[in-house]
Amino acid sequence: MTMGKILLSILSGVIGFLFTFLTNYGHNLLGTSLIRGIYGFIIWFVLAFLLRWVLGFIVKQSQVPDMTGDNAAEDDMLGTKLDLSTPDGDEELINLLKPKPAEGSGGSEGFTPLQPPKLVSMKDPEELAKAVRHLKEE
Repeated sequence: MTMGKILLSILSGVIGFLFTFLTNYGHNLLGTSLIRGIYGFIIWFVLAFLLRWVLGFIVKQSQVPDMTGDNAAEDDMLGTKLDLSTPDGDEELINLLKPKPAEGSGGSEGFTPLQPPKLVSMKDPEELAKAVRHLKEE
């Protein structure tokens, strides 16, 4: 079985060599075409070998193991039933959606806008002018 895998990979590599060599021979020297053909052989060989290995791994994983007994019947039923029921929590949801009554601490007066203290300093205009002149000179 392993010999067949390697033989198929070698055949793929030879096809890659011929394809690469023939496409390069018309445009390059013989030595350059041979080197590129060898690179093509190696790449196609590795790709074919990896493809065969991955496909073999997938086929091995997809084979159903032979089960006998009670476990086989339970495993056949596994995943066939879907429970779409939701837990009972309706009262909690209704309570969350209901508006809560206003608390008695200051809520009866209504809305009063915030009135922050003003941050403007009341200094002498002469003093402010001196400060501006001093900063302007430096």
